[in-house]
Amino acid sequence: MFEGVLRLPGSKSLSNRALLLAALAKGETKLHHLLDSDDTRYMCSALEQLGLSVHLSDNDSLVSICGSNGPIKATEGDLYLGNAGTAMRSLCAALTLGKGSFRLSGEERMAERPIKDLVDALMDMGADIEYEVSEGYPPLLVRANGLKGGTVHVRGNISSQYLTALLISGPYCQEPLHVFVDGELISKPYIDLTIDIMRRFGIIVENNNYKDLKVPQGVYVSPGDFDIEGDASSASYPLAGAAITGGTVRVEGVGSSSLQGDVQFAEVLRQMGASISMGEHWIECTGGKLKGVDLDLNHIPDAAMTVAILALFAEGTTTIRNVGSWRVKETDRIAALAAELRKVGATVYTDMTSIQVTPPEKLQEAIIETYNDHRMAMCFSLVSLGGVPIKILDPSCVNKTYPNYFDDFLRLAK
Repeated sequence: MFEGVLRLPGSKSLSNRALLLAALAKGETKLHHLLDSDDTRYMCSALEQLGLSVHLSDNDSLVSICGSNGPIKATEGDLYLGNAGTAMRSLCAALTLGKGSFRLSGEERMAERPIKDLVDALMDMGADIEYEVSEGYPPLLVRANGLKGGTVHVRGNISSQYLTALLISGPYCQEPLHVFVDGELISKPYIDLTIDIMRRFGIIVENNNYKDLKVPQGVYVSPGDFDIEGDASSASYPLAGAAITGGTVRVEGVGSSSLQGDVQFAEVLRQMGASISMGEHWIECTGGKLKGVDLDLNHIPDAAMTVAILALFAEGTTTIRNVGSWRVKETDRIAALAAELRKVGATVYTDMTSIQVTPPEKLQEAIIETYNDHRMAMCFSLVSLGGVPIKILDPSCVNKTYPNYFDDFLRLAK
């Protein structure tokens, strides 16, 4: 059985957005319940290297930042960002606003994660950015001398992080920024998060149906205290555990009031047969007989991975569509999920943007490769709830977003 109440770690998406906006803002910002993970540590370290005052209190979840009241004042920096995509893309844009020379690099996988669409947009606005090794990929050399702004186009079908990076930098451009999104924008809830947090720091973005967005010139102003809500992506694992075992799990820190797209994972659980209750700041799941679904999950790409695991415990076939962004995440998640699901006995079919999973008659014991992807480790831990031994290679990769994951997993497993 998988049962209990769990306080979620802070949202990774909100944490790294809040860190950067606090760094660019006027005044001191106290960030409460900030996620303590590899991704946020890379961002904090980068900001410190750039001369920002980042103070960690005795309570690790409280960080104080004295903002730069405009573009970051540093004139040089060699920033290592691990595999933190949000940090790489948002800092790439933010650093063009000031003056100086900066190098942005990361681990091996980061050099395989595309950034060309963002760099092209920035260069269209006058930025000077050079690819150090491979065209279209980090490491990057940024020679900053301000960013013109004005009208710019960016494709929407690769990563919403490109648009987030442009929007966050918009207020400090030399002209008001007007971004046109070419094609359909993926992962729209992440843009809602970006627009909302900019609003809380005093900048109002005009959003025309995610097709074109206008950012006025201005200065971010610290709200003083800023509370980071729980991580909705992380909530998917304990909720799925309850659905698989027939137990009841309540997660606290995120609920119906959240703009995080992954809160909609609760509705997927309901469609699959679980019983769901939700309050403003909590979600509760009680397991039931699960059935396969056929869904477009473009809006919840991270939690959609957990649905692929639930498919192992559902009657019939589950098809997850329109998740092509998985191909450029921490690993090629479509290929990785397919390979590891087959190890436990599933029948799996994939194409460039979807995955179809039919459960086996009996789950098989397996050794799971994680590909240095935190979500692979957390997802496949759930397979063990089906009564088969599962060995997770490199379990420490969960440090990227949820360092205490396995402690919480064992506490709920009864």
